[in-house]
This record gives sequence, structure tokens and C-alpha cells, in this order.
Amino acid sequence: MKAATRQRLRQPEEVLAPTLERRRQGVVERLERAIADEAGRPARPYRAVDTLALMQRRGSITAAMRQAGEDFRIHFRRAALDPLRALDLARPPAPANGRRPDAPAWPIEAARQTVWCALQAVGGLGSPAGSCLWHVVGWERSLKEWAREQGWNGRRVSEEAASGIMVATLGILAAHSGAAKVNDIRKNMLTNPH
Repeated sequence: MKAATRQRLRQPEEVLAPTLERRRQGVVERLERAIADEAGRPARPYRAVDTLALMQRRGSITAAMRQAGEDFRIHFRRAALDPLRALDLARPPAPANGRRPDAPAWPIEAARQTVWCALQAVGGLGSPAGSCLWHVVGWERSLKEWAREQGWNGRRVSEEAASGIMVATLGILAAHSGAAKVNDIRKNMLTNPH
């Protein structure tokens, strides 16, 4: 059978499967349930499985710890702290509201404050937990990559120690997030006693 004939006989799923190069970057899996694609048709795309999902599957962390990590990641993105960004060419060069053009908007400021408070809760950016939180959860680097390349204070960390640091960090973050939510509820109850 010719190669061209074999190519035509391949299943569509084989053709659309992640490449070997992509699979070398980490775990990739199909979604369990179909979702709508951009045209509204049902599809089951592949997705990368992140460190938090893998740790929860293994039983290393709880659902609350994973959620605290996911919440941190959302605030980190909103705070625009990613290492790589491009200039928005659609942005007007002059301020429309009297603010400096380089001053971040209010939602970004609020997200940065949330990220800062979370980092302080785990010991600051210079601590092993803070460094792990910033690089692994915020920048979404792998735990192995952080341990090997970044580590703590520029020192390498073993993979086992890195995993322990991550578990402890997420435990503290979950407790901090829970306490912050309780305080928000209390403030809301005091300001709106109805």
C-alpha cells in the first residue's frame, strides 16, 4: 500500500492528535466530554494537564489546595505579571482619563495587591514557597523545571523537595484564601446587615 493511500485511510483523530514534540512538553489528554467549538459543533479537543491537576490526581493535594492555586493563577494573569508580553498597538498613546499612559488600570492594581498578599502569606517572594508559587503556579513552569533551573535563591532543589515545597505552599495558600474569603463575608455582613 502506498504512503498516500495510508495517509487517506488515517482516522481524523490520528491526524489531529498532538505531535510528538508537543507530547514531550508534558501530559496532553482529550477532554472527557465534548464541548462546542468556534462554529458550535461538538468537539473533544486535547488539553495540557498542568501541575496542579496532576498533583490532585495523585492525591498529593486536596481540591481546596488546587482551587487556591487556580485562583492565584487567575489573579496572576489579571495582574499582567507574565514574563512575556507584547505591546498592544491598539492602545491609545495619550491618556483619555488623565491617568499616566503607563499606569496600570484599577483591576490590574487590585490583582497585583491580591498576588502580593498571597506571596506574603507564604513567606514572600524570596522564600522557597514564594519562589515556587511565582514560577510554577504563576508562570506555569513545571515543578521539575523550577527545581532544576530556578530553585530557591538560585540553588537547585531535588524533585522530592520541590514537590514538598509545592504541597506546603498550596496548603498555606488554601488557608490564606479561606481566611480572606471569611473576612470578605464578614465585611459584607457588617456593611450590609440585611
